[in-house]
Amino acid sequence: MAIKKFRPVTPSQRFRTVPMFDEITSTIPEKSLLRPLRKSGGRNNKGRITVWHRGGGHKRQYRVIDFRRNKHDIPARVASIEYDPNRSARIALLHYVDGEKRYIIAPDGLRVDDPVMSGETVDNRIANAMPMGLMLLGTFVHNIELRPGKGAQLCRSAGAMAQLVAREGKKVTLRMPSGEVRTAPSNCYATIGQVSNIDHKNIVWGKAGASRWRGWRPTVRGVAMNPVDHPMGGGEGRSSGGRHPCTPWGKPTKGYKTRSKRKSKAHIVVDRRANK
Repeated sequence: MAIKKFRPVTPSQRFRTVPMFDEITSTIPEKSLLRPLRKSGGRNNKGRITVWHRGGGHKRQYRVIDFRRNKHDIPARVASIEYDPNRSARIALLHYVDGEKRYIIAPDGLRVDDPVMSGETVDNRIANAMPMGLMLLGTFVHNIELRPGKGAQLCRSAGAMAQLVAREGKKVTLRMPSGEVRTAPSNCYATIGQVSNIDHKNIVWGKAGASRWRGWRPTVRGVAMNPVDHPMGGGEGRSSGGRHPCTPWGKPTKGYKTRSKRKSKAHIVVDRRANK
């Protein structure tokens, strides 16, 4: 994917970059796979804000993605590569020989008219889905299940991939993008290849408006507030807070451990924080 830069005719365009969308082959989504998507503004079912700095943004429709890949041994053809406003990766529309249509996360290198299939006897090629216990060691995968039949939970964003490094008994060992090494059941499905839109991490929004289009509102620093609004607010003149960084409710942040002690780490072989 190529990245477009702008001439710096305005301050906001000096560093702004946007994707070129060269890989997009269709701008009209499949109507039968669209669902309405209501905005919450960061509020829960009681109307209270539980996620700050959310609101506004462009209207979207949700694309139903097939994360389970459970149409086994039924051939499909890639009809189009499309943009999805709800995720960083591109999506591919599959036309199955039985007439059904489904969206999947498009791996890098997938093209229109490429054959795609899922099952236990498929070829080891890009976009095919199969149990990880049947894959070749060293294979790069994405859309990884953690429980058989539940659907993909890992490596779904742009450019993500994990590597299959070992296989023993009913477990396989994966090296994740974070550097973490973990195990998963060998009968869990995964899709071969790396997620598309690899240059997504190099995009620079360049202006505040680009954040607003995506539904993100401005963030105000705690030290810029009044004491009634934040524990770090107030003070004569500009202050650095006078205490360790904390949330508006006084809980420590920036390094404060929040992981539950009850959470099992039995499936983690090498922690991603091991070398930090």
